[in-house]
Amino acid sequence: MLTEAERKTSAASEGPDRARPRSRITPEREAEICEVVLDVLRESGYEALTMDAVAARARCSKATLYRQWTGKPELVAMALRHQKPATLSCVDTGSLRGDFRAMVAQLDDRQMMKNASLMRGLVQAVHTDPDLFQALRDLLVHPELTGLDKALARAVERGEISAASPTLAYVPHMLLGALIARQLIEDKSADRAFVSHYLDAVVLPALGA
Repeated sequence: MLTEAERKTSAASEGPDRARPRSRITPEREAEICEVVLDVLRESGYEALTMDAVAARARCSKATLYRQWTGKPELVAMALRHQKPATLSCVDTGSLRGDFRAMVAQLDDRQMMKNASLMRGLVQAVHTDPDLFQALRDLLVHPELTGLDKALARAVERGEISAASPTLAYVPHMLLGALIARQLIEDKSADRAFVSHYLDAVVLPALGA
């Protein structure tokens, strides 16, 4: 019969998800791996990306990847979040217009163009991979919606926009829709100038700001 100590030792050795804390890699190493993931995505697409391919390119073991991420969907979502070009999460300029301008200032035109085809491929992949869909929502979309909601709530508190504005509920749809629509309508990726003009001409007026 196993002693209590032996049972704990046995449980800890059964797998990475049982009774054993995950050892964390350094932020610098995580950034390197995320860049590798994005490179492989651009070259091969989501379907062809494998943990083995990432491990080989990043010169690490597959076990190292699984200690940090549960699988390919989470790895891809975190890689996208790591290099995401703009966010409202850490912005508070004192006005909604200022917050939007600060967000636009974070955009990198070259990076946005570079990632345009990558994102198109992922949009297709989420229709057949529910785990990827959930990972993107949990790790990429929801955190940004939280930042946007806070910026809009501050604008309401300052009296810049009305709490009763029906547009408030549709701001996320407007922003995401614009990024996708430009590619479909003009065959161009969104850039800083487009996003800035769209915010000034469409989003802010619709909010009454």
